[in-house]
Formats: sequence, structure tokens, C-alpha cells
Amino acid sequence: MLAAVKGYRFGRSSKEREAKIAIAHAGVYSFAHRKDKKSDFRGLWMVRINAAVRPLGLSFSKFIDKMKKKNFDLNRKMLSEIAQQSPEAFSRIVDQVK
Repeated sequence: MLAAVKGYRFGRSSKEREAKIAIAHAGVYSFAHRKDKKSDFRGLWMVRINAAVRPLGLSFSKFIDKMKKKNFDLNRKMLSEIAQQSPEAFSRIVDQVK
């Protein structure tokens, strides 16, 4: 039991009763935060796409709307990666969408 809470602070790393409670809470938090992490990353991708699209004369919402109308099947994660790593390729995508 105490090996699982090695590195925890205060009494949680040395007292068995506290360790048991800490492990239970850690399990609950890890489940909830796995779900939150997906939302956090989606928000990050949208911010990155918006930052890349603004200098090209569009907003994020208008860009996504035009992509859907032209049946482009790139998800936000891939668009974010392209915008971050190769801006010239991203600008070509934006030109095709316009």
C-alpha cells in the first residue's frame, strides 16, 4: 500500500489509513481528468488554428464552416499540427477553402 503512495506529501506517504484514502481519491481524479484532458487539447487545437487563420483573413468559425461546406475531412488536431509545423502548407489549405 505504501509503495503506491511513495512521493506523496505529508502523512499520505507514511500512514496506511491516509495512504488508502489518497489512493482512492487519486483513482477518482485520474478518471475525471482523463476526460478533461481531451477537452483541454481540443481547445488548444482551436486556439492554434485561429491564430494561424487570422493573418490569412478568416476567423476560426468561418474557416471551419467553409471547410465543412467544401467537404474537407481534416480534423482539428491535424489542422493544428499542420499550422504549427508547416505554415506554408496550411496557407495553401486556407486558399483552397476560400
